[in-house]
Amino acid sequence: MDKNTFTGLFLIMLIMGASIYFMKPSEADIKKEKERVHLDSLKKTGVTAPAAVANTAKFDTAKKTTVVDSAVLKTPFGAATAGTEQFVTLENKDIRLKLSTKGGRVYSAELKEFKTFDKKPLILFNGQDNHFGLIFSAGGKNINTDELYFTPSAKVLQVADKDSSSITMRLSYSPTQYIDYVYSLNGTGYKVGLTVKPVGLDQVIANSGTVNLNWISNPLKQEIDINQERQYSSIYYNNFDGDNNDIGDTKDQEKAFPESKTQWFSFKQHFFSSVLISKDGFSKSNFVVSHDTSNHAVIKNMKASATLARSADGSYPLTFYFGPNRYETLKKQGSDLQKQIGMGWGPLKYINRFAVLPVFNFLQQFGWNYGIIILALTVILKLVLSPLTYKSYLSMAKMRVLKPEMDEIKAKVGDDNPTLLQQEYLKLYKKAGVNPLGGCLPLLLQMPIVIAFFRFFPSLFELRGQAFLWMHDLSTYDAIITFSPLPIIGGHISLMCLLMTISTLIYTYFNNQISGATGQMKYIGYITPIIFFATLNVYPSGLNYYYFLANMLTFLQQYLIKLMVDDKKIHAQIQENKKKPEDPKKKKSGFGAKLEEMMRQQQQVQTKKK
Repeated sequence: MDKNTFTGLFLIMLIMGASIYFMKPSEADIKKEKERVHLDSLKKTGVTAPAAVANTAKFDTAKKTTVVDSAVLKTPFGAATAGTEQFVTLENKDIRLKLSTKGGRVYSAELKEFKTFDKKPLILFNGQDNHFGLIFSAGGKNINTDELYFTPSAKVLQVADKDSSSITMRLSYSPTQYIDYVYSLNGTGYKVGLTVKPVGLDQVIANSGTVNLNWISNPLKQEIDINQERQYSSIYYNNFDGDNNDIGDTKDQEKAFPESKTQWFSFKQHFFSSVLISKDGFSKSNFVVSHDTSNHAVIKNMKASATLARSADGSYPLTFYFGPNRYETLKKQGSDLQKQIGMGWGPLKYINRFAVLPVFNFLQQFGWNYGIIILALTVILKLVLSPLTYKSYLSMAKMRVLKPEMDEIKAKVGDDNPTLLQQEYLKLYKKAGVNPLGGCLPLLLQMPIVIAFFRFFPSLFELRGQAFLWMHDLSTYDAIITFSPLPIIGGHISLMCLLMTISTLIYTYFNNQISGATGQMKYIGYITPIIFFATLNVYPSGLNYYYFLANMLTFLQQYLIKLMVDDKKIHAQIQENKKKPEDPKKKKSGFGAKLEEMMRQQQQVQTKKK
């Protein structure tokens, strides 16, 4: 090859390379061509391209675009496997929902009236980790609507006052065959209607009378203490047969109901809930709760699956509730949604539901600060229980008056025969007309109420964000010192819990003076408040404030009772009782008879050993 020929070839290759470089399409041109091909494929299958949304709608386009192989487009709902995820905002006075065209689902739910503990918008769930879809078989292929792209059709999306509005998210199979998700919303309130309407698909969907529903949600942290929030978060369910409970509050858990019908289930957080309700009920429900403690933004991982039966008009009507766990608000929604609020077990929930809560609601009408309401509630409770307090104090006063005589018996019998010593004590009690358990029984009768409050205040939504004195939020602890977390006690010291503990120690001291407690019993009373401090340090300051007030009012009660009770009169009455002859016809109580018989048997056993 001569020099001229080589030079000519080199120039030709240089020109061709430069032409390829400078004439190649831009990224925008490539993207535009892909969208043109996608729209052509949609037209061939009869699917209408997403239309421009009205000015009243808030419509955003996400960056995520899915493009699939042309062979997939020919499968059932194949055209819906490709698309660009976009969002439509549906809102009223109370909530703001973001709907995604991918899956046609609620992508996020925000409660406009409330904020998180650090004053950020309160969003119940948000993001790609949350899924909602119908699962069925079509053309021999398993379909999950959560993975498919819907076409939004908006009317009026910003709802106000007494108006109502709806938006339809359409999943197309052909121009005359599709599935509509119709979301409806009123101007106020926390309920969102969802009606699933399949059209012309009876010959396409296998077993079209039922579909399977799958909902996965990772509720986000809202409160300052995520451990406390996790303790009160769970999946709550309510079955038509009366079975209602929660799972996963303290551990990973799964529960299935192959036979029962579930009316509703709730992804319950401490103070807020995401609930799905079916008027006709869900069958074959299955609930799963798991914990990921390494993720400090998410409370728990919750999953629910169930089977939905088609209604008479061919649709699947559902209702969402995204709102606060306020007892009265939940009760107004119907379907017994208020049952998910933890009021305690057994008789405790009835005490809270039918006694404490009505009084609390009555006090709210005056518009007082919630610290004042708790004070008034405590005063009312102490007044109701004052007869029991008086009886307990009087019984302890009698025991204190008898103590010198009990010391004489102990010196006479000695410590080496405790059974005989107890028998002699019982004889003294009987002659004096004193019940040794008289001081304990009234206190035991009060215990259910004390425990009921232990469940009532942590579940009380009304305290959330309410300040009183130095306490910025009565629904959580009031830390005065923070440090690295320790087992049980946490990473702080609660001032109100500390004050409650000090007041309990003082109460124990004065109580020992009244009862005349000695020995181990004298010191056990001082250990209990320390245990309470370790336990209640992470609990709401409103609860510790109540216990502190209860101690202070008990001091006042005992002071007033002491003015009415004269030890000399009690001693004189006891001596008068001892002089009375024993009535042979007087029947012993069942407990007293059993106690004497037990003492007698123990005495016989000890005598035989000797």
